[in-house]
Amino acid sequence: MAIKIRLARGGSKKRPHYRIVAADSRMPRDGRFIEKLGTYNPLLPKDSEDRVKMDVERVQYWLSQGAQTTDRVTRFLEAAGIKDKTERNNPKKGTPGKAAQERAEAKAAKAAAPAEDASAE
Repeated sequence: MAIKIRLARGGSKKRPHYRIVAADSRMPRDGRFIEKLGTYNPLLPKDSEDRVKMDVERVQYWLSQGAQTTDRVTRFLEAAGIKDKTERNNPKKGTPGKAAQERAEAKAAKAAAPAEDASAE
């Protein structure tokens, strides 16, 4: 059984509130879980102590049992000092999309056309 430490969403529409849970990876996001490990309230300010609460001892126990964490939970654990900070690199994030590249090429071609006319005369 593959265990994941992940977020389970609660709260009403446009008012999210998450539980940090240890769950079987085959279960649905908001479905059955093994143990509740903490809470996360994204509506609170980032410097608030109540934004992320978790039972550190139980999290360490599940990590020792081989549980994998999701990206968001990993960031919480890095901020708490439980996990070592990892280097993240997404070189494609800053590149423009296909339509933006086409617009840039068209603009460059349009700008180059008057320069060619001026040099021909």
